[in-house]
Amino acid sequence: MNPDLRQIRAFVTVAQLGSFTRAAGLLNLSQPALTVQIRNLEDALGVRLFDRNTRTVSLTRMGRELIPALQRIVRDLDAVVAEARDVAAQRHGIVRLAALPSFASGVLPEIIARFREEHPKISFVIHDVIASAVIAQVREEQVDLGLTGGRTVDPEFEVLHTTQDHMHVVYPVGHPFGDKRQIDVEALTQHPLILMHPATSVRAVVDAAFVAAGHAPFVAAEATYMSTAVGMVRAGLGAAILPGSAMEVRAERTLRSRSIDDPGFTREISLIKKAERTLPPASESFARSMIQALQRV
Repeated sequence: MNPDLRQIRAFVTVAQLGSFTRAAGLLNLSQPALTVQIRNLEDALGVRLFDRNTRTVSLTRMGRELIPALQRIVRDLDAVVAEARDVAAQRHGIVRLAALPSFASGVLPEIIARFREEHPKISFVIHDVIASAVIAQVREEQVDLGLTGGRTVDPEFEVLHTTQDHMHVVYPVGHPFGDKRQIDVEALTQHPLILMHPATSVRAVVDAAFVAAGHAPFVAAEATYMSTAVGMVRAGLGAAILPGSAMEVRAERTLRSRSIDDPGFTREISLIKKAERTLPPASESFARSMIQALQRV
């Protein structure tokens, strides 16, 4: 017979209080039940733990030698239980999220800031990566949640929420785009453009929209990072097509941003998790907050 935690806790409590009567009261046990717990532990260990008479209870030498290790077991378990309860109550925890760079640098920090007003001890690990990497990290369970571009139909994932992100054209002050009543595909083809890397979800949307309209863009340059694309616009290399969610669309005072007047220049944004996996409490709560925030974007 192996000792169990109830027996170990009973032994530690009696040793600390020096009394079976007080220990029984603290553990909410009858004194005979407590005595049985101690006897079962002694049988399991094969040693006597207490010398006891009608007036006093004292640890045997073996009891004194065992008490530090058994106290540590009880203390460590109590700490684990307390930590688990804190996590369940969202007093502690880590949210692991992979997100498209446009959202990671745009609206996501504001969503996190509002969430942490109510959950100040929740921490975040954010991976700002392109859509294919978001999918891979959710699949491999490197993160709990993924915010990715494009329609997600793989049964390996559960889509928690979808929203739309409209493409904008970003251009310098004084550019001909500023004089147009609307910016459509035909207008875009008349000027050199800075496009995102072909591996990105933004580029997939842009390419599909041009193909659907039967036009080909004049690609002056490609960039992997939106900040690089903005730098190219600032240098006069062309106008960039970026998602409206991107911080870079709003950050530059010398640049202007306008939505493209074509429904094809819209990408679907999905908040996903791995199917049939339970989210940690902190991530589940943050997912609800993110859905509410995305509904307002």
